[in-house]
Amino acid sequence: MIEKKVGEGTYAVVYVGRAKDTKRQIAIKMIKVGEFKDGLDMSAIREIKFLQELRHPNVIELLDVFSSETNLNIVLEFLPADLEVLIKDKTIIFSPADIKSWLLMTLRGLHHCHRNFILHRDLKPNNLLLSPSGHLKLADFGLARALPASPRVNLTPRVVTRWYRAPELLFESRHYTTAVDIWSVGIIFAELMLRTPYLPGASDLEQIDVTFRALGTPTEATWPGVSSLPGYKQIQNYPTPSRQELQNRFLAASDNALDLMNDMIHFDPAKRIDTTQALLSKYFTESPPPTRPENLPKKAKQDPDWEEQALKNEEREKLIQKTREARMRA
Repeated sequence: MIEKKVGEGTYAVVYVGRAKDTKRQIAIKMIKVGEFKDGLDMSAIREIKFLQELRHPNVIELLDVFSSETNLNIVLEFLPADLEVLIKDKTIIFSPADIKSWLLMTLRGLHHCHRNFILHRDLKPNNLLLSPSGHLKLADFGLARALPASPRVNLTPRVVTRWYRAPELLFESRHYTTAVDIWSVGIIFAELMLRTPYLPGASDLEQIDVTFRALGTPTEATWPGVSSLPGYKQIQNYPTPSRQELQNRFLAASDNALDLMNDMIHFDPAKRIDTTQALLSKYFTESPPPTRPENLPKKAKQDPDWEEQALKNEEREKLIQKTREARMRA
């Protein structure tokens, strides 16, 4: 049962609805099939394919897919907020433990994607959705794709929202790895600490300038092969900031937090850490421990009755999942 429209784009309309049997609130993305030359939106096909494969507490849940004469309809769990909303709301105070919790859930969801050989390719705060119980979930897999079996396969560099785009993509490399997602998470980590976008370029050319003005210019010594990438000739030479300069910018960051962020935004993708290494960082075991999801900051309640029902539905789904797992072990 559809309740209201919450968004509309060129090719799709998103509604909030409620399942008749469970009363669970859901999001329905109605894609206008007739708008596409081949009758299909490839981003929607990708999203369906990968969400069918990915089942994880930190990845948005695909509930159903159905079609009509004019629409392809994707039914997803409805998550009422995203990380961008909280970052922009300056009435909400973030503690170091809160930031640690959000980063940990992001990395867990991304680790599940990468171990299933799936690149997300569009990680940013408003694609990190938040459930009423505080759990963070990766969403919007429209730009995702399977990791190529061969490193020689050409990929498009025109992925990832500009502010979160790794330097190999800025340099128009057609060969890249899961490291592009790690870079995005590192920039999101910086944004959580600063409460403002870290590298906000107004154009692709300005993004290159903003990135290397903040982090220094890569060279053959720090990134072997970088000078052969198509876009490298566009950059100027900037000095690499000192450790003290970074500490002055990220005043609330511990040494372990700065180490983790620097390891995620290493210029050379071959030297960038992966999700397994990131999850084993000392940052996650130092004090304070990550805030429990249910105690994380939330946006102002707009519908207390709905939020109460949504929490009950989440608990019901967890119970169903535990029952399934127990039966499988039996």
